[in-house]
Amino acid sequence: QVQLVESGGGSVQAGGSLRLSCEASRSTYNSNVMGWFRQAPGQEREGVALIASTTDRTYYSASVEGRFTISRNNAARVVYLQMNSLKPEDTAMYYCAADLRSGSWWRLENYRYWGQGTQVTVSE
Repeated sequence: QVQLVESGGGSVQAGGSLRLSCEASRSTYNSNVMGWFRQAPGQEREGVALIASTTDRTYYSASVEGRFTISRNNAARVVYLQMNSLKPEDTAMYYCAADLRSGSWWRLENYRYWGQGTQVTVSE
């Protein structure tokens, strides 16, 4: 059964930190690429951080580079997103994605599986 379950969202003041978790089923965790996307109200969903399963190589959007860190725990089948120095513009629903079919890693339509999302709200 394919499953991605996000957790760890919440409300925090600017400058604070949160760690998101994405727990994956066995088959989903073995996907070639897993990542985090986010969608703010009235905006399109955008890629935030990606991790390649075979190399653990990571990639970040310019808006979060240096503040966010994506990582994996293979034993627990969890992908994390550590978010530091949070800003109000980081406020969004954060989604976990897995299994890149083809094409650009940053295009959301190229991912086969999605979680339900976890809300992150950053206040001034």
